[in-house]
Amino acid sequence: MITIHLTYEIDPYKLADFEEYGRRWVRLVNRFGGTHHGYFLPGEGDSDIAYALFSFGSFAEYERYRNASFEDPECQAAFELARTTRCIRRHERRFLKPLDAGM
Repeated sequence: MITIHLTYEIDPYKLADFEEYGRRWVRLVNRFGGTHHGYFLPGEGDSDIAYALFSFGSFAEYERYRNASFEDPECQAAFELARTTRCIRRHERRFLKPLDAGM
């Protein structure tokens, strides 16, 4: 399994746009066979940092999803929402794997 951890620097004045972006991607990742663990929005503290976590069974499955997202009309609409509203200033992507507790 591979889990993707995204850190977003967002425009706090465009939080509603970012929320819509997040709602779309939760549905899309799940449609492509992943498991979206949710978006985590600013609460107390920093007002311009948000996170997202989602998993795929393998890195190869993630790559298939990623490649397909560049062709999918709904994915393209979600990318366009972020571009036109500029709700995301930048993002970082990390790939994580779970600890094998069985040692």
